[in-house]
Amino acid sequence: MLNTLIRRLIQMVFVMFGISVIVFLIFFATPGSDPSARIAGRNASPEVLAAVRKDFGFDRPLYVQYGLMMKKLLVTFDLTSFQNRGQKVIPQLVQATPVTLSLVIGGAILWVIGGIGVGLAAAATRGSVIDRGLMILGLIGISMPVFWLGSVMNLITQSRFHDTWMFSWVPALGYKPLLESPWEWFKTMLIPWISLAILYIGLYGRVLRASLIEANEEDYIRTARSKGLTETRIMLRHALRTSLITFVTLFGLDFGALVGGGALLTEVVFGLQGVGKLTYDSLKSLDLPVILASVIYASFFVVGANFVVDMAYAILDPRVRGR
Repeated sequence: MLNTLIRRLIQMVFVMFGISVIVFLIFFATPGSDPSARIAGRNASPEVLAAVRKDFGFDRPLYVQYGLMMKKLLVTFDLTSFQNRGQKVIPQLVQATPVTLSLVIGGAILWVIGGIGVGLAAAATRGSVIDRGLMILGLIGISMPVFWLGSVMNLITQSRFHDTWMFSWVPALGYKPLLESPWEWFKTMLIPWISLAILYIGLYGRVLRASLIEANEEDYIRTARSKGLTETRIMLRHALRTSLITFVTLFGLDFGALVGGGALLTEVVFGLQGVGKLTYDSLKSLDLPVILASVIYASFFVVGANFVVDMAYAILDPRVRGR
């Protein structure tokens, strides 16, 4: 187990290094991607371009530029925006991170509980009207784009029926910090959580149902039945545990991607200034330091989520511990 942990940590470091190099080269070494030309503006004279290159260090070798940027990003934390001179990048990410974490963690709790509930109910009633109904609802949830569903939710809760008793409690769009008012934070995030979770509830419910049905055909399940265990106990104590391996894999990848900026559409629809929205705004203005910091931030969460998934494998499946 310890060897697996150490090996995964070493792999994380190499993956993060590779990602940072690739991202840096894409934006700073690709032909036609001279950042000094974007900073200086259109029709800038050669003298101005030369001054910008010297001021920002673009006249140095690429490996020196990479080292200086990584130092500012990861050591001294004084990396500044190219578009807004003097505005530091790290505080922008720090300010946006709680918004994205609030959105994704709350949505993840809903879709994990909902996905497990749907998967268990559908597998336990395989072939029945309940099973078919749950799978149809899950397919509908998967088919609804989050930006469309979020817009419909806003139309219902913020406009058409906002003055009714059912939705009068829904606050205006935006984010309320948790530490300022936990109750207002909860009310602000509830509708975004539901909008984000509906897609994943359908997806995870269908995946878990298929895994449970497959697990019910395994020899260890037949052995459990021969011992006289109830179907409920077999489902919850035996089949569910092994079926959660696929569930955990999906969750780790989706959670890491969403925290890393994949929740952009949800943030835009509900006016949440999270990491996805910050990255999107930076891409529009080609603010390279913010883009670089956001991508490395996103990769950290994706790689970290994969690491947690690997460790969860060792807990769910004892065969992995010896590898």
